Amino acid sequence: MLIVPLEPARAEILVVNSRFIASLAPADTVEAARAYIADRRHEFPDATHHVPAFILGGGNASTEYCSDDGEPSGTSGRPLLAVLKGSGLGNVVVVVTRYFGGTLLGTGGLVKAYTEAGKAVIAVARRAALVETHRVELALPYHLFDRARNMLSESGCTMVTEDFAEEVNLEIDVPTDSYQRFESILSQISSGAVRPKITSTRMAPKPL
Repeated sequence: MLIVPLEPARAEILVVNSRFIASLAPADTVEAARAYIADRRHEFPDATHHVPAFILGGGNASTEYCSDDGEPSGTSGRPLLAVLKGSGLGNVVVVVTRYFGGTLLGTGGLVKAYTEAGKAVIAVARRAALVETHRVELALPYHLFDRARNMLSESGCTMVTEDFAEEVNLEIDVPTDSYQRFESILSQISSGAVRPKITSTRMAPKPL
C-alpha cells in the first residue's frame, strides 16, 4: 500500500536569519511535480533558492529527483530527498524556498537547515493511503441527505461534489473494498429507491 500526502502542507523555520519555507504537495506524475516546483518559484520570485525533491511511486518502482538549485553541491537537494525517502511517502514533491539572511551557514549548516525544513513540513502533512476507488454518482431526496452524509464518513467514502437542485446530486469516491457495504446501507436508508452509478475506477487517496 502506497502512503501519499492527502493535501498540500507548508512549514517554515528560521536559521541564523535565513528563512526556509518548505512547501509539500501530492504529485503522481513528473509533469505535476515540475509544475508544482514552477508554481513555488512564481509564488516567491525574490527568494535566493528553491530547492526541490520528489518521489513518484514507491519501493523499487519509484522515480526520484532532487536539485541543489545553486546551493553548494550536496548541501540541499540530496539531504531533502533523504528526508522524503525516510518519511515513507510516495507521490510527493517538496520545495524548500530560502531567503538568505546575510550570514553564510557553511556546508554542515546548510545540510542541517534543509533537513530540518523538510522534516518540519512532513510533520504537519496529513497522510492518505492510495487505494482502488470507484467514482460514484447518485441523486438523493433532501430528507435522506444528512443520513447519507453520516454513512459516507462511517464507510471511509469521500464527498467530491454536491449539487442542490430538485434532488441532491452527489459525486462520491468509494473504496472498492467498501462498495458492497456502501451499496447495502444506501439501499436500506432509501428503501431501494436510490441506485448509485459507478462512472470510473482509479487509484485515489483515502485519509488515514
